[in-house]
Amino acid sequence: MSTRISRDDLAARIAADIPEGSYVNLGIGAPTLVANYLPDDQEIILHTENGLLGMGSAPEAGAIDPDLINAGKQPVTALAGAAYFHHADSFAMMRGGHLDVCVLGAFQVSQTGDLANWSTGAPGAIPAVGGAMDLAIGARQVFVMTDLLTKAGESKLVATCSYPLTGVGCVTRVYTDHAVFDVRERRFHLRETFGDNTLASLSGLTGLDLADARS
Repeated sequence: MSTRISRDDLAARIAADIPEGSYVNLGIGAPTLVANYLPDDQEIILHTENGLLGMGSAPEAGAIDPDLINAGKQPVTALAGAAYFHHADSFAMMRGGHLDVCVLGAFQVSQTGDLANWSTGAPGAIPAVGGAMDLAIGARQVFVMTDLLTKAGESKLVATCSYPLTGVGCVTRVYTDHAVFDVRERRFHLRETFGDNTLASLSGLTGLDLADARS
């Protein structure tokens, strides 16, 4: 049995956890896939920091409007009743606590909920924080979507972040291709596993003392 799930499957898993009626921001990169799996029979309002509230899923081929994009410059759709506004107003929404959930990528997440997702700090690395700092401290819940391991096999879940921080103590839950973890009480709590992963195998991969929150 595989120990990993695909990004699309992970996006669908995250979408299933977003409550109806939520105002949600999806970060640049993999988190944008979540938009494609939100249930059609529920009202979940997507916000994008470049000034759109009521963003829909990715458009079908041949139906792309080049003027309608998300913050990552990817083509999107707008739902009926969508609103467009100034960039400054968009950031006021983010900073003012008006978003229920944001989904962000990560380089590292610490067991105390610190998030590092804008730079590795390596010489020549291009900083790309965008609105992540505003989202990390402004959203009521911060979900992280990431691979558990780097290409070099190092865990992205760590005791303490070694990369420049985006936010301190801000992460609520981490969705990885191996398992889902809640972040509380200065520890990662295993919520759900994928494939043949176990608490013991995940502890070995991360090098951390994981709590088991499954019942």
